[in-house]
Amino acid sequence: MVTFLSGYRLLRLSYPVLLTQSSVQTSRQKPPFYDPMNNHPLKRQRDHEADSTGPPSKQQRGPATLLASPWQLTRIRDLPDELNRDAISLRDIVGDTLVRECWHFNFLHDINFLMDVFDPAIRHAVDVHIVHGFWKSDDVRRLVLAQDATQFPNVHLHVAPMPEMFGTHHSKMMVLFRRDDTAQVVIHTANMIPKDWTNMTNAVWRSPLLPRLSAAHESSSSVGESFKAALLAYLASYDRRGPVCKPLADQLSAYDFSAVRAALVASVPGRHDARARSGPLWGWAALERCLRSVPCKAGDSEVVVQISSMATLGPRDDWLQKTLFDSLARCKAQQPAARPRFKIVFPTADEVRQSLDGYASGGSIHTKTQSRQQASQLEYLRPMLHHWANDCRRGRELPAGSHVLNSGRSRAAPHVKTYMRFSADGSIDWALLSSANLSKQAWGEASKATGEMRIASWEVGVMVWPELYGEGSIMVGAFGSDKASERSGGANGAVVGLRMPYSVPLQRYGQNEVPWVASTDHAEPDCWGRVWEGQSA
Repeated sequence: MVTFLSGYRLLRLSYPVLLTQSSVQTSRQKPPFYDPMNNHPLKRQRDHEADSTGPPSKQQRGPATLLASPWQLTRIRDLPDELNRDAISLRDIVGDTLVRECWHFNFLHDINFLMDVFDPAIRHAVDVHIVHGFWKSDDVRRLVLAQDATQFPNVHLHVAPMPEMFGTHHSKMMVLFRRDDTAQVVIHTANMIPKDWTNMTNAVWRSPLLPRLSAAHESSSSVGESFKAALLAYLASYDRRGPVCKPLADQLSAYDFSAVRAALVASVPGRHDARARSGPLWGWAALERCLRSVPCKAGDSEVVVQISSMATLGPRDDWLQKTLFDSLARCKAQQPAARPRFKIVFPTADEVRQSLDGYASGGSIHTKTQSRQQASQLEYLRPMLHHWANDCRRGRELPAGSHVLNSGRSRAAPHVKTYMRFSADGSIDWALLSSANLSKQAWGEASKATGEMRIASWEVGVMVWPELYGEGSIMVGAFGSDKASERSGGANGAVVGLRMPYSVPLQRYGQNEVPWVASTDHAEPDCWGRVWEGQSA
């Protein structure tokens, strides 16, 4: 609940789950003390902590082909144009009049918002399919979707099978079919509601426009073909209790994915064999299989896990270290590589307060610390916790002599989820954009002695790495635009920029700092003068 402080009068607005997600909109007027470039005095870290997430080494600079980032950040309404360079809006994705059919997979959908984005010329003609996970017939969210869909005869609702009690249909994906006989797959991190496409940081990966297969096409073992096979297997999983995505899969099978430079990493709810040598794998097992084919540079490295939700993982770090982190540590190497350091990026209450939407953005960011088990979890997470914005006054000082690279998103609260491995020279070995947060529900429980693992939620993500762009290519962080600086040259191949959602170097939590918890009260006013009354679970 948000409480507005207006003189001596208190005005309380309580947002139910349904309304909070789709109707809370902030004014275009900038909040008091608004500073889009977050120019707080930078601190220098006293303990000189090593950090690999800075710019890559400047050795052997030379001319190089600069390639644009495989993913893009979403446009932020209340940031200036210079901070939205190369950013993308929902209208950029689906607003083309050539779109004839689109499928939307998500957790939350606002049908009126989505339909308003289509060009008026096709709004009532484009075939729109919405896949959601509200399986209970009396779920208010399902009833609202059904009511809103009655306004549009061209909107079709599909319910994903939900075999696990605590799972959600959390995947965020679109598939577009166009009148020029091409198709496109879009994997992203935003709910299909106004809030997520306004002032929250999200990201979008788009495949190239995929042509139809030619009569002479021969199947291959290319990365693109593997992506296609994984996607079709993922879609087939929806049909276990009846056809849901079969019409979509049948159409997609006729398109050529050979131009795709990415791997699909997804989660499907249910019980699976984590040791399967053939066929699809899901969750952490799919992540591990993918990374075994991705080369990593020798030497020190670190993996940065940046998420918008941390579930209850247990009082000990067994699952985190031995299941998820062991999977994230895999790589293609002739000799076992040293285990990377792990860092977790998650905002504190200060960062939520100072974000563009203030406390209103905090309703989309989740963790809990109240119970004894959750308090124990916080203690083993604490050494890894880092701020979303690296200019926090209560955070640790940045390394001495740090050169800060500004993402331009420090004041746009995070809903994006990224996993990246950085080598010692600051280059990126691989990067994953995903709907999956830090939870057993998303990635799967630890496997049993039989190899069986259990996943609760639907998730989908896309993995990229430099080798996909040719031998000798490197991947480096791109800040402020989708291409790396020319000063990042020096590779024998291409220099692939990766649009960074957070600024570097990362800033560690201060000694007494804790993550933002939406279920507790926050009495300190945000940048709009509001306080926060904790949401019930």
